[in-house]
Order: sequence, then structure tokens, then C-alpha cells
Amino acid sequence: MPRAKGSRLTVKDLARDLGMSVSTVSRAFYPDAAIAEATRQTVLKRASEIGYRPNPFAKSLITKKTQIVGMVVSDLTNPFYPEVMTRLTSLLQKQGMNVMLASAEHPDGIDEAVDLLLMYQPDLMIVLATNLKSHARERCEAAGAPVIFFNRLSADGLGFGVSCDNIKGGMNAANHLVDLGHRELLYVSAFPDASTNIERRQGFCDQAVARGLNPPQVYEAGWFTYEAGYEAGLAVKDLPRRPDGVLCANDIVAIGFIEGVQEGIGLKVPKDMSVIGYDDIAMAAWPSHRLTTIAQPLEEMMDATVRLARDLASSIGHEQHILHIPPGPLVERSTVADRRKHHD
Repeated sequence: MPRAKGSRLTVKDLARDLGMSVSTVSRAFYPDAAIAEATRQTVLKRASEIGYRPNPFAKSLITKKTQIVGMVVSDLTNPFYPEVMTRLTSLLQKQGMNVMLASAEHPDGIDEAVDLLLMYQPDLMIVLATNLKSHARERCEAAGAPVIFFNRLSADGLGFGVSCDNIKGGMNAANHLVDLGHRELLYVSAFPDASTNIERRQGFCDQAVARGLNPPQVYEAGWFTYEAGYEAGLAVKDLPRRPDGVLCANDIVAIGFIEGVQEGIGLKVPKDMSVIGYDDIAMAAWPSHRLTTIAQPLEEMMDATVRLARDLASSIGHEQHILHIPPGPLVERSTVADRRKHHD
């Protein structure tokens, strides 16, 4: 098809090439439009051959949908979230959605990130690794962009959300340690307002008591970081009772905790103290760590998020709900010892 060098193909060019009306050709690019399937396929095939792509901005004026998903993230130092971000973006793109990312180095920057994304009129927002304040969520919804919280839920418990059943995961960690003869447990807590941290702590501590142990000690590390975990490891020497079994809020905290315990105060893991992480990030399997951990059901969580995103982007009127997906397996590696022989 001859055209001026560097010029962009238009729908009129494609219609002229096919000998069809512009309206017929235009309808072929809308899945719900009334058009014979054979005609649609003819148009799409020829468009692919000559390199025509519909103008997304013009399309959005007609459909009132931009096919843009805004993604907000504030914890890129945690390897769990960059992996989620990369894989989730790929899955959304396969559904014809374009992802725009805004990051905030600190929770105080979340509002600014949200406002930036709303300038581009996204069909919906996905929030990773932050507790979006309720007024920010309401601002998104007022702009026609419902919010999906991935992993960490909203501060007010409202909105749409997809999360691991972290209470059950905490319970599984407690059961594993108790079954192997551990009697003095510790939970290393991270960001205090994060739903993931709150739920893991609740499940772990409540289940330990249900199994006949004293309530586990809790150390407030403050953040989901290696440094926070390392400082928590150093602080073990100051606890009222030395623990023999530990659940950390996530894998990065656990890796830091183990190095703090071993390098800082000379205890050995798992000989003196067993440690379990949470997430099963790739680093947990490294030979230098071999961390026992609770795996996140990542595939199921991402699939559920993409299905929900597709539904929210194509229609309105969905009832808000939170989907809790059962945790993955406890992955046994080298940081938990069997202490039953010590209690026989």
C-alpha cells in the first residue's frame, strides 16, 4: 500500500485497501461490535499484513476505556514485589492492557504517585506493597478507577483485594515448629500496619498458644528489610527468654535475622535456633541461605488479580470483596532443626 514516507496508516487507508466502509473496518477492532466473524478476521489479517494498528486514544474516546492499568508500588527493595510487578505486567499485557507504574520510596509519597497516575485516566489501579489511605482509594474510585490491593490489603479493609491467607500461613509455621519439638517461639514483626504482618503474627501466635505453648515473644523490627532483620538478630541476646524457633515476617527479614544471630552473637542456625521465612523468594533457595519458608501462592494470586482486573476494566457495578487464597506449602530447606529428641 503506497503512502508518504514516515506517515502513519489510518483506518481510512485500511478501509480503502479492503474496499470496505470505514465503519465496518472500525467495528472489527471491538470484540463486542456487531460484525460477521469472517469479516472481522479478514480485516484483522490485512491489518497485520500491512502494519496497521488502531489509535488507542481514538479508541478510548469511543469505548470510554483507556486500557491503562495504574500500578502503585512502594517496596521495591523487597525482591518479592519486583518479581510480582514483572510477571503481573506481562499477564496484563497479554489481556490487551497497558501498565503504567508509579513508585514511592516512602509511604508518604503514595498520594503523589496516585495523583500522577490518575492524570492518565486509568481504567483501574493495582496497589502493591502499600496500605493505600482510604481517601486516596476514594479519589481513585471517584475518577472511575477501582482499586485492587495485591497481597497487602487496604488500611480500612475496604475495596477489592487478592491476598494469601496469611493467618493460615502463620498457623502452618507454628505447627511445623511445635511438631519438631520447639517450645520457645519468637515472631519477628515488620511494618506494624501491613495486613500481611498483622495476619502472619496473629496466626503464628494464636496457634502456638492453641498447641499448649506460652504466647510467643514478639520483636518489633519495624520494616520488611534485611537491615531490620539483622538488628532483630542482634537483639535476641536481650530477650527475656532465648527462643528456639522463630518465624520472621518475610524472607528478607529472615535472611538478615539469621546473619545477625550468627555473626553478631555467635549462635548457630538451626543448631541453636530454627528460623522460618515467608514468601519463598528466589534468594531463599540460594546455597548460602537454604531458608525454610512458607511459599506464597503466587501463580494463583496473579491469575485471580488478572481476572478481576479484566472484569473491572470491562464493566461497572462489581461488589467489593477480598479474596484470600490458601498459602503455598512450607518449603523445608536447612534452617529448621528437629528438637524432639531433646524433649523425650
